[in-house]
Amino acid sequence: MIVVTGGAGFIGSALVHALNRRGCTEISVVDIEDHPEKKNNLALLKFSRLVSPDTFLEQVFAGSLKGVDTLFHLGACSSTTETDVDFLNRNNFQFTQHLARYCLGRGIRFIYASSAATYGDGQQGYSDDVSRLATLKPLNPYGQSKQDFDVWAQQEGVLDRMVGLKYFNVFGPNEYHKEDMRSMVLKGYEQIRDTGKIRLFKSYHNEYGDGQQVRDFIYVQDAVAMTLFFQDHPEINGLFNVGSGQARCWNDLARAIFEAMNREPVIEYIEMPDSIRDQYQYHTCAEVGKIRDAGYDLPTLSLEDAVSDYVSHYLIPGKHLIS
Repeated sequence: MIVVTGGAGFIGSALVHALNRRGCTEISVVDIEDHPEKKNNLALLKFSRLVSPDTFLEQVFAGSLKGVDTLFHLGACSSTTETDVDFLNRNNFQFTQHLARYCLGRGIRFIYASSAATYGDGQQGYSDDVSRLATLKPLNPYGQSKQDFDVWAQQEGVLDRMVGLKYFNVFGPNEYHKEDMRSMVLKGYEQIRDTGKIRLFKSYHNEYGDGQQVRDFIYVQDAVAMTLFFQDHPEINGLFNVGSGQARCWNDLARAIFEAMNREPVIEYIEMPDSIRDQYQYHTCAEVGKIRDAGYDLPTLSLEDAVSDYVSHYLIPGKHLIS
């Protein structure tokens, strides 16, 4: 049996879909349907049971889970604006600790979601070399909660017995429930559909013009393929970036959305809220040499092709990934 925490969420539901396509249906989804779109995410998926995180953790403490081969731990509070440090410590750090200990003690493959937010402003680079973990300085409590677990696993000497994945800017179908944390592709599509223009934050950094802030954007199907690579290769462990390896600016992203919608670009630059200015990342770009050297050799879709696929096949017709 495979367990997917966060299985009703964005990457989690896409992962369950990919497992279904492999013929795997003996899947325990750990999540709660606390949003109508999460129910939609699960509607056409095939899995054996849906368990709440609290009930699942009780089963872990009781040692009552049976027949688990792989645990994909993708469930977490992923809000980069969350300020409740105690909540993030319990939900992101301690919960992951409990699952890691359980899996390590029973020989269960443990693959968990870290985050590119651990890299902070990028001054220390974006290398997934674990020898550089201690130098990273996340810009927000969410990133710190992910960093805390990575560092704990390294200090405990168990990071080489599991897989941590630092997801960069993942976008694609099934993110509709994420509210403010939805990708700019979805937000931009809705803005263009409703107003004919897209709104991007102004830059407050002399090295970057408005809309020239850059991110490593990766389509969810590519992120899932990278994730499954580690299930297929249990001999490979450690911390790995999951990204395209390409830094593209918000203006490029906006133009790709307009192109996919067959409209002329109209971009408005707006003030960035004071609450996030000091936490804003102006540059991210995954170093992907480590995952490539490990044997992952599939290409990733270009930003333009991925945006086109998302907009034309899912957003315009209002479809989910599972269709």
